[in-house]
Amino acid sequence: PVLIVCPSSLTYNWYNEMKKFAPDLQTLIIDGNQSTREKLQQTSEGMDVIITSYPLLRRDVKWYETKHFHTVFFDEAQAFKNPSTQTARAVKKIKADHRFGLTGTPVENAIEELWSIYHVVFPELFKGIKAYGNLTKKTIARRVRPFLLRRMKEDVLAELPDKLESLELTDLLPEQKKLYAAFLAKLKTDTLKHLDRDTISKNRIKILAGLTRLRQICCHPALFIDGYKGSSAKFEQLLQIVEESRRSGRRILIFSQFTKMLQIIGRELAARGHDFFYLDGETPSIERVEKCNRFNNGERDVFLISLKAGGTGLNLTGADTVVLYDLWWNPAVEEQAADRTHRIGQENVVNVMKLVARGTIEEKMNDLQEKKRELIGEIIDSDEKSNTSLTEEDIREILMDS
Repeated sequence: PVLIVCPSSLTYNWYNEMKKFAPDLQTLIIDGNQSTREKLQQTSEGMDVIITSYPLLRRDVKWYETKHFHTVFFDEAQAFKNPSTQTARAVKKIKADHRFGLTGTPVENAIEELWSIYHVVFPELFKGIKAYGNLTKKTIARRVRPFLLRRMKEDVLAELPDKLESLELTDLLPEQKKLYAAFLAKLKTDTLKHLDRDTISKNRIKILAGLTRLRQICCHPALFIDGYKGSSAKFEQLLQIVEESRRSGRRILIFSQFTKMLQIIGRELAARGHDFFYLDGETPSIERVEKCNRFNNGERDVFLISLKAGGTGLNLTGADTVVLYDLWWNPAVEEQAADRTHRIGQENVVNVMKLVARGTIEEKMNDLQEKKRELIGEIIDSDEKSNTSLTEEDIREILMDS
């Protein structure tokens, strides 16, 4: 049989697509509790396709190790971009004649992630990670090219309507601005002390936590200040966008990486009498598919989605407007989110709006994204461009002029 391994949230997506496009194939999802999975494993003989998730593969790896598959597809293969994880060790044990890794983000932050994926899919292509680290970017690009099929968005643009992207800048409210200035001053003092005294790596978690606080203030101070009575400029702006979208008959996806922010938005929409769908990491796989189908069929016009849980694997062509409420360090993650609706099957022009608090860390992050946009192209398109993970220089730049 063919084995498909994917994130837990996508198992039923795969199953439904199989039923739609290849109904003659015998397809089985192996999930549920341990005794259920054991029964399903016993009935797997004679199946054409077996679908499971990365977490369940880790738990049942002893059973999978005994099998030999015709082909294995690792969906969202960035799941094992870190070779030292249990997931990476488990997928290495799968025996198959043919192996494919499917991912929209083969390189998110560092070129070693690409090595980790190939180490599973085609281990003979590179030697160990140390030897790989000594190769030039040009050599890596030349070596992977025959074994990498890349379909660029530009290749399908003829089949897709336009995508209009806009940066929506707004000034912090006075109370927000005071909070932001106080936290920024403290973080600058602490960070500069660390940068001067020691390397950034030792204090990285502390500094990133401080940067997250600043981003949360831009979103809504209530994210971490209990009993905060004020509002937020971006929150008010979003509510205005939702009202305008409703009046003009547009259907909207709202992404945030903070589930608490989505809950704040949800409470306000409910108070105003607006129905919406909600999806985060706690939403069961089968429910995800059902909610997407209901949304695409026209039920409710707003969908609140966690960036991490819903940035991949969803088909939401029923929407025509995407709001990215808060920015992420890597633009590839946001592009994946916007592509939930700007994909084959979309018939309307898609509006993608990024909400940014003016004169804050968010503006700096937007500039940083432009640099990071080159990271995937650097290896896969082989142009000589600078590697930009979040470096000491980036952190200085973000903080010094904020």
